[in-house]
Order: sequence, then structure tokens, then C-alpha cells
Amino acid sequence: FQRSQRNFTRAFQSYLFLPLAPFLFYSFIYFVSLDRFGRITIYLFSCFGAGLCGLIVAFAPNIIVFSIFRFLQGIFGKGTWMTSFVLVTELVGSNHRRVVGIVIQMFFTLGVVILPGIAYVIPTWQGIQLVTTLPNFLFLLYYWLIPESPRWLITRKKAKKALQIMQSVAKENGQSLPVHFSEITVSDEEVSNPSLFDLVRTPQMRKFTLILMYAWFTSAVVYQGLVLRLGLIEGNLYLDFFISAVIELPSAFLILTTIDRLGRRPLFASGTLVAGVACLITAILPKDIPWLSTAVAILARLGITITFELVYLVNSELYPTVFRNFGVSLCSGLCDIGGTVAPFLLYRLAAIWSELPLIVYCKTFIYFIYFILGFLCCPISRRTQGGSQQ
Repeated sequence: FQRSQRNFTRAFQSYLFLPLAPFLFYSFIYFVSLDRFGRITIYLFSCFGAGLCGLIVAFAPNIIVFSIFRFLQGIFGKGTWMTSFVLVTELVGSNHRRVVGIVIQMFFTLGVVILPGIAYVIPTWQGIQLVTTLPNFLFLLYYWLIPESPRWLITRKKAKKALQIMQSVAKENGQSLPVHFSEITVSDEEVSNPSLFDLVRTPQMRKFTLILMYAWFTSAVVYQGLVLRLGLIEGNLYLDFFISAVIELPSAFLILTTIDRLGRRPLFASGTLVAGVACLITAILPKDIPWLSTAVAILARLGITITFELVYLVNSELYPTVFRNFGVSLCSGLCDIGGTVAPFLLYRLAAIWSELPLIVYCKTFIYFIYFILGFLCCPISRRTQGGSQQ
């Protein structure tokens, strides 16, 4: 297996898609179960699966076993990622969903900030795999700590259990529920299982769905491309990765402080414009000013992070509870395609010219059309201007 590991290291660029490709697969096999069996159930199942597959990957005897279980770990990883986001945004009131939807992504950034430190301290990929995998088993304790989404329970005609959870939450907050909450009912139409037709039923919903898919795809291509590009440029990989990750933290604060005044659409368009222009400037800057090139590249990372975080938020706001998880899962499937394509696009273009990927990110349809769509017909409609779907 030592020879296999060396061969794997040489061909590492070809294997970068393994944890990303299954995310797309997930979108087509999990979306039904997420709305049928509940958020917390699928979240816990996904945590256990990700942890178990991660352990097998760390001790894989050959490259075949490694590839199979790395693929499966990606499937379960997508489950923990998307289900936790939907669960958290549904556990809070619609007035607070915007803040919670952004803050939860800050913890993703904190994980990225910590990662280069882990890689620096632990020299082997097996050790890194174990350190990043084992916490999944700790998350199983959430069974006793996190309730099911009351919104989902209501859509499944389990209003009594939903009422108990809401009463418990209100008690913890020193509040009491209005009397009319005990009279909440739903129709048979509202508890029907979601389908693709629900996302394209009306012209406006079709527009929302298609543009969200496009936004997910382009965000993933550029974000993953900028992250992977750090391995191609000269410098300290650990330090460059850390700095580029830290710069993502201000994006959440920028969104929180400007989203109500500017709205989703202008902020979304501004993020794409900043990222696209910064990519172009980075590509044409002279090589004898490395600090300036790094600074502008970091600005591109900030712009695409703002865009990415807004896509998450808007996707969860635009769809009602009955098919929110379905809509988020399906649209984010295009993010998975983008993440799978990103390493191939980056390394093939960089083999021609090291800065060519940046030119592509800026000057092709990825960012030109992305900006136009974001500014003129972005799915961030008036209904998300300071509010969201219930």
C-alpha cells in the first residue's frame, strides 16, 4: 500500500473530486427522505455514516477501498451539511432566520481557519483524516439536545408534538405561546411529498429555481478554484491558506450590517462583481509585486464568500417549509457539480498558463452573466427584502 500511497500522491489532482462528486449523488437520493423522515433523524444518520466511512478511509488497505469510502463519506457529509443548515433556520422564527443563516456559516469558516493548523501539526494524511472525522460521533449527542423542527412536524400532521417543542422553547426563553397556536392545522395538500414539479410549477418559481441552480454552480466553481489555486502558487501554503480563510470572516459581518439597508440583490451582485474584477486584476499584475497579487486575490476570496453565503440564505428563504429541504438539496446539487468540475478546470487551464483560470473566472460567462443575472433578475425578490417564507 505504500507504493499505492505514493501513486495516489502523484495523481492527487485527479482524486480531488472524490469528496465533492457524491454531493451531487446525495441531492438525488436524500431529498425525499429529508422531508419524509425529519431533519434531526437524517442529520444523525448522516453524522454516523460520515464518521464510520471516515474511519475506514483512514485505515484503507488500498486505493480502491479508499476511493469507495471517500465517496460514501462525501454523501454522508452532504447530509450533515445541508440538513443542519435547514434544521437551524427552521428552529428559529422567520424574523431571525436571516441572522442565524449567516452566523451558522461563520462556523464553516472557522473550520477552514483551523484546518491549516491541524495540517501543520499532524504531518500525515491519515492523522488529519482521523482528527476531522472523529467529531462526527460526538454530534450523535444531539439526539438528546436538539429537537425536531416544529415546522416539519406541523407539515406532517404532528401538531401536538410540535406544540410541545414550541412550549418548551418558549419556557426556556421566559415566554408563553399565544392561545391560537394550539389550533394550528394543515391540509392534505400541504403534507404531500414534494417533487420537482413543485419547484417549476409557476413561471416565477421556475425562474427562482433555475437562477439559484446557476448561482450555486458558479459560486462553487470559483470558490473551489480559488482555494485549490493556493497549491499552485509560490509561498507558504499553510500561511496563505490561513490568511485566505481568515479573510472570509468579515464577509458575514458585512452581510449582517448591510443586508437590510442594501437588500439581497445589490449585495449579491456586488459580491460577484468584486470577485470577478479582483480575479482579473490578480491575473494581470506583475510577478515582481507578490504582496499586491496576494492582497487582490484575497479580495476575490472575500467577494465570492459573500456571494456563496447569500446563496445559502436566499435558497432557504425562497421556498416554503413543505419543500424547503427538497429545494435546497436539489439546487445545491449544482454546487456539487461545480465543486466536482473545479479541480479539473483549474489544473487543465493552469497547465496552459498559470493565470488562465483567473481570466476564465472573470471574463467568461461565469462572472459576466453571473453579475447580470444577479443584478437584473436575481431570485432575491421583494419577499426576501427583510423577510422570508414561513
